[in-house]
Order: sequence, then C-alpha cells, then structure tokens
Amino acid sequence: MNDWITALGGRYLSDERVTFDTPEPARQAMEHTVITPLVHLGVLDVSGPGADKLLQGQASAQIDLANGSFAPLACFCSAKGRMLANAQLLRIDAERYRLILHRDLLAPLRDHLKKFAPFYKSGLAIRDDLALLGLIGKEAQALAEVRFDVAPPAVWHQSGDEKVQLLAHPGPQHRLLACLTLEQAEAVATRLNEQAAAVGNAVWCLQDIQAGLAWLTPAHRDALLPQMINWEALGGVSFKKGCYTGQEVVARAHFRGQVKKRLARAQLEGSRLPELGASVVDANGKASGEVVAAELDAYGQAEILAVLTTREDIGPLSVDGQAAKLLKLPYPIERLDPEQLAQASA
Repeated sequence: MNDWITALGGRYLSDERVTFDTPEPARQAMEHTVITPLVHLGVLDVSGPGADKLLQGQASAQIDLANGSFAPLACFCSAKGRMLANAQLLRIDAERYRLILHRDLLAPLRDHLKKFAPFYKSGLAIRDDLALLGLIGKEAQALAEVRFDVAPPAVWHQSGDEKVQLLAHPGPQHRLLACLTLEQAEAVATRLNEQAAAVGNAVWCLQDIQAGLAWLTPAHRDALLPQMINWEALGGVSFKKGCYTGQEVVARAHFRGQVKKRLARAQLEGSRLPELGASVVDANGKASGEVVAAELDAYGQAEILAVLTTREDIGPLSVDGQAAKLLKLPYPIERLDPEQLAQASA
C-alpha cells in the first residue's frame, strides 16, 4: 500500500528503510530542502470515551496537555520502570489520540494497552492506512504552509485537522513530519518533490541522532529507564502527574539520582555502521555502554547515539574497532517539565 513511495522513485531496502537515487542525501538536507518517507515510524490510535484515562494510567505524559496544539513526548513502561515504547502523543478529537513511534513496537504496545483498554471502553488501532512524510531543510516550513495550507507548528506541537497533522521536530535543520492518508500521500509528495529532492529516511534518522533523540526499537525494549535516553531532559516525563505503570521506579531514579547510564552522542572514526546493541568499549575492552542508533553523516562517517555509563573516568572509547569521539548534545541533561513546555507556548 506504499505505491506513493515507488511512484517517487524510492526503493525498499527493508520494511523500515527506503532509499532514492538522489546523490549525497545528507548534504542535500544541510544545504537545500528534502522530503523523505518515514517508513521506520508508524501510527497507533487510541480512541473511545475513556481513552484519556487509559493513557493517563499508562503514559509518562500528562494527557490533558495533549490539547490539539501541544503534542508531548511520552513513554510506556513496565512495572519495573523499563520502557516498552516511546512516542509522540497527538490529540485528534475529543475521544481520539494518536501515538507516533517505531513501527516495530506498534503491535507490542497495542497488545500491552489491550490489557487495560476494556476497563476504559477504548479501542486500539494500528493505522496502516496512514502515511508519514518528513520535510527537512531551509524551506521546509514555507513549503509545508503552501502545500498543506497549514501554519507550521512550534517544536513538539501540532497543527492541521483530523485529515492532516503537521508536527515539528528538533534538529540541525527545520524538520516537519506530516501525517496524512495514503490516498493523499502520492499527490502531496509529488507536488513537494517539485521543490524538494526525495531522499531516504536515513537522513531523518541522522537528524534524530544529531538532535539527541532516540526512538526505542525492539533491540532495547524493556531494557532502559526513560532517563537512560534523556527522556526527561526532552520533556518526555511528567513528574507532576499521578500514578502510571512504572512511575514509582522512574520517580525514585530521578529524585535519588540513581541513573548510572545516560544517552550520549558520538562520531566514529570510520564508515562502518554498528548494529543496534553493539558494545561501546573502553581502552581495556570493557563494555561501557551500547549503541541505540547509528547512521552515516554527510561526510560518510558513522554517528551514533549510545547509552553510556556516567562515570567521569571513562577514557577512550571504541565501537567494533572504530574509535569514538564524544560530541555535545544540543540540550542540557536536566529535567524539563512538559508542563513548562506547554505553558511557554500557550
């Protein structure tokens, strides 16, 4: 059902990776404006009269902040506080919420929430009839406003209506994510392609890395506290809401300062992409963390996000024999309340 991607000239490398013949795609995104099918992400709708209460009891976000304008980050945890998925939360109408997350966690998260849904008269639906399209670059906002007739939102906010939603994500260039029907996708993408080159979604994933933004995959499901991917530093955890599954463990780790691993960004001296979960080792070959995301940058070098020990004496690091140089994250490692983000944009 993704004929709109092949109509643009895209080729599937896997279920979650698409490529195009556009040369130097990462550089194109730096210097111009590009579009990309975000096939690594998917959509889960939660609907019904008790959808808000269902999500309030399971997500790290304060659900009433998702008001159709602010679209907060959230995560869903096990009773031990380990993340089962992380997502961006949109409100579509009074009884319908939308979660955007890694495609391979859609079914596991749906099945997890299904255990509670009957108590809240709520339904869960994986939306295979929707497409996710990314715009990156200097003219992304202007192009989106013209083609969608919607004013682009601020970062972690939404605009549009029940048929098309626009979301703004952080990154080194302007980034917008459009959620629309498959029927709309081919016509919209073709029009956008007149002014923006089509590139593979590796470019979007690279910008996530450069933004210090890690989307959980099956490789790390039920393994990491939210703080281990800096989720509270991105506004993805509310410490002011009531209980949700895993909340006690997450709160204890925060208030007692017990987080011994943190998300870090690094560049490898080489062009070999490590596997997700690959060990980051110190000079003695001892594991100091593991890779959660990896992509090639505009210069052909591997950039990664890795969950690393917070020890100060960590020393030289490497991944699969490639030296790793730590890079700065674009945000401070400190708590950012989603309530603050919502209020600042009100």
